[in-house]
Amino acid sequence: MATPERDRKVLYVVVCAAGPARDAVRLVTAATDRGWDVCVIATRAAAEGGFIGRPALEAASGRPVRSDWRRAGEVKRNPPADAVVVAPMTMNTVNKWAAGIADTYALGLVVEAVGVGLPVIALPFWSSALDSHPATRRSIEILRGSGVRVLYGDGEWTPHAPGTGETRIATYPWHRALDEASRAPASGGSRAAGG
Repeated sequence: MATPERDRKVLYVVVCAAGPARDAVRLVTAATDRGWDVCVIATRAAAEGGFIGRPALEAASGRPVRSDWRRAGEVKRNPPADAVVVAPMTMNTVNKWAAGIADTYALGLVVEAVGVGLPVIALPFWSSALDSHPATRRSIEILRGSGVRVLYGDGEWTPHAPGTGETRIATYPWHRALDEASRAPASGGSRAAGG
């Protein structure tokens, strides 16, 4: 018999170290309101750099925020994911992810999610100066070619001028990422192993 928790689809929310991370509870609350079981994974920089409100995220999701790998022999801490949202996604994350670098728990999860064919939605946040680097655009195209729904471009999300990111935090389009996750087709039984 399935538990009520497993009757709900599981959404992993991967939060990177960027200004909107302080409001990630908006995404978590909206997702739980739509019936998702949410597991929050913060990059180490987001968790240790004061970018997230850990108590608010844990209260909204009902689960601890994770940022490190399980220890050998430790029981899995989160149920397998049905979909993944990476928001806010930083330039560092997009470039490492596109290169297949899985040297942190958060990156390992998103690299694996793509590998098993889960619906993955990425919502960036960086300046136009960082956006102008050729690696950034190339990485976006690599992720898109791998099936990641990157919400980047006109009508979705566009970079801000250097030094103006703070003015864009209040209007960061969390809802777009959640809408995409809700519309994503079922993963066909492939689910990330969880952690």
